[in-house]
This record gives sequence, C-alpha cells and structure tokens, in this order.
Amino acid sequence: MSASPFDSMVHARLFGDAEIARLFSDTAEIRAMMLVLGALAKVQGQAGVIPETSGAFLQRATMEIQIDPGGLAQSVGENGVSVPGLVAAMRKALEAPEHAAYLHWGATSQDIQDSALMLRARQALALIEARLKGALTALADLAEAEAETPMAARTYGQVAVPSSFGALVAVWGWPVIAALERLGALSPKLAVSLSGAGGTGTMLGPDPAMIRAGLAKALGLADPGRSWHAERGLITEIAQCCQAVTAAAAKPGEDLLILTRSDVGELRLSGGGASSTMPQKENPVAPSVLVALARFGAAQAGALQTPAHREARDGAAWFTEWLMLPGLVMAAGKSAAVLAETIGQITPYKPAMAARLADPLGLIHAEALSFALAGIMPRPDAQAEVKRLALAAKASATPLPDLVAAAHPTLAMPPLSGRATLGTAPDEARAFAKAARAIADGQG
Repeated sequence: MSASPFDSMVHARLFGDAEIARLFSDTAEIRAMMLVLGALAKVQGQAGVIPETSGAFLQRATMEIQIDPGGLAQSVGENGVSVPGLVAAMRKALEAPEHAAYLHWGATSQDIQDSALMLRARQALALIEARLKGALTALADLAEAEAETPMAARTYGQVAVPSSFGALVAVWGWPVIAALERLGALSPKLAVSLSGAGGTGTMLGPDPAMIRAGLAKALGLADPGRSWHAERGLITEIAQCCQAVTAAAAKPGEDLLILTRSDVGELRLSGGGASSTMPQKENPVAPSVLVALARFGAAQAGALQTPAHREARDGAAWFTEWLMLPGLVMAAGKSAAVLAETIGQITPYKPAMAARLADPLGLIHAEALSFALAGIMPRPDAQAEVKRLALAAKASATPLPDLVAAAHPTLAMPPLSGRATLGTAPDEARAFAKAARAIADGQG
C-alpha cells in the first residue's frame, strides 16, 4: 500500500477521488499561489504601492509562466515553506527584473499559501456540496417510496417496535441536510489572508486594509478584517464541515452493514464485492468505505482542533494542517460520492422485513400492549405485567398477545398489524422527503 491510499493506483477506485485530488496536487497549489501573487501585484499597482505597469505585467505573467513543482523541493526542505522557492523561480521565469522585483511585495509566505488554500477549498467544497445534493435527492426518493414499508425498528441491537423503512431513510437523510447547511454557511466565510510578516501589514503599503480588501475582491474571497495567521477558526470550521459530511455518510453505512447481513437480509445492495475464496459472497464494500472514511475523518479533524498556533505565526501547527486537511477534504468528497451511488443501489427485501414483524411470539408489540393495559391499571403495573408475560411467552413459546388477552379478557386489544402500528413513521419519511427536495432544488 502507498503512503496514502488516496494517491494509490491500487486503491484508486476504493478511496481515490480524481476531482478532489486535482485540487490538492502540487501543480494546483502552485497555480493557486501564482494567481494570488499576480492578483496582489495588480491590486498594489492600482493602489500605487508598486508601479502600476509592474502590477499589470505581473498579473498577466503569472497566468502564463510555468513552474516545475519538483524544482521547489530543495527550497521547501530548507525553508519549510514553498513561497521563497516559488518566488525565486517565478522571478527567473519572468525574465523582467524591473518588474519581478515587485513580486510578493510586503506579503509573507503564509499570506500566499493560506489564500491559495482558500481558492482550492472553495472549489472542493462546491464539489462536495453538489455531490451531497445528489445523495439527498436519492434519499428523498427512497424515503418517499418506502414511507409505508413496514419494518422493525431496532434499539441497542434488539428489535424494538414497528416502524417503516422510509422513516429509517429519513434518519439517514437529516444529517446530510445538516451537513449541506454547514457547507452553505461556510462558503461565504472563506477568506483571503494578507497581513505580512508579523500580522501588522507594515510593508504592504500606507493602507494595508485597503490592499487586503482589494485582494479579497480580486480573488472572490471574503475580507476577514484582520490577520488570521494564528487564529485558525476558519481552518477548524472547514475540518468540522468535512467531518460532518463523513459522519453523515457513515450512518447509512453502519445500518447497511447490519441490514444486509446474511442472517438479517432486510436490505439488498447491488454491486457487492467478491471474495477471493467464497463464490457466494457479495460483500458490502461501499458501506464499509463510508464507515472507514468517517473514522479517518474524525481522527484528522481531531488533530486539527488540538494544536493552538503559538505567537504571531507557528510553523509546527501550520505544518499539521498540511498533513491533515487535504486527506480530510478527500475523505469528505469521496464519502459524498459513494453515498450518492450507494443509496441508488438499495432494494428493501420486504419478505424478510415482514417476517421480522411477524415474529410468532409477537414480542415487538410489548410496548403497545403495556400502554393498552395502562388504560385499566396504573402504568407501572402495566409495564411490570407485560414484562412478566413476555418472559412467560419466551418460556412457553406462546404468543405474547394471546397471554395478555387470556390474563385480561376485558382488555380492548390495540392494533397489532397494518398502518396503525407505524405511528408517525410514514409522516416522518414524507416530511424529510419534502425538506430534502426543497434543499436539493435550491429552495431551502
């Protein structure tokens, strides 16, 4: 296995995400930093901080020159950042020393790298958001179609009460809606970084705030109104949003691992994986990927929340972001894509669902029977009575409803089959589907 499964040729179809990977490649990072450097020069030229002709030249040239990422390795190894080597390489490639001298005027490496990261994060988050909307549409269709498909709800791994498959799908879908809402709120916050060596902006010109605002406008990013070199709330928020995506996708993944089990079989999933030795196997690969990515995402996000950035700038904490954030964004992107695909592969196996509900002992109706008894005796007594009779049902292999009816012949028995046993489950499914479609269609 390669150092990162995300970059592995062997694991490319399992964990890889070509669209997100392109945004976190060396080439994309360098190109984004060059865009920032060019935009900064143009803004400074228009403001008279550097010659306007130099600013215009640099902005045009940074769109055209090519820099080899491999040529920066030595400099990065020595300096810990890529900007010094990049600026030197760009000045050489420009072949215009009278203009090149004004490249990277008054800024610091972190300004350029953080601003470039925001440009790439904006694209990545937009991709993730679009994929999640596709998953949300699939979830809405499934929830609505199966709103009244009866199945057993489970708690603590045990059959609990009757519910519907559509209601379970709604439970899967609401965290996806929450993740989309967080992504939508985050995108306008992605901010430019421009505050110079120590966060004071001293060498950016007589009005550093104006230059920062101009750069933000030129790049289509927010103006943070301050230095955020050591205040990394924005990075933390990106990490938390990406973790929320992986966590939302993991919930259906976890449930699918249970419900597609050979001994449960209430859901079927097309496209299962093969075993190297057991021909009958159809392994739930996609749900396993969703769960694994969520575990990975939680670890990466946790690491990014731990280190506070010391002093005006902190190399160690900054380097930690480089190690953790790209993989976390990749995990979120892949989770969203796999989720959208997986939901479309689910088929409920209704005979198995019905068989679970029709358990001969009728224990799934214990709650309904205890509340019916509460109409003729105190609620604690009713609870204890049904618990006693449930034990008797197991011992004697006699259906619980029969034992309750025999022990309390005047009791009006509650509904034990049909729509009336599902409570609000169908309504929950349809309410989710309505909300999901409004968001997916851009109306939410």
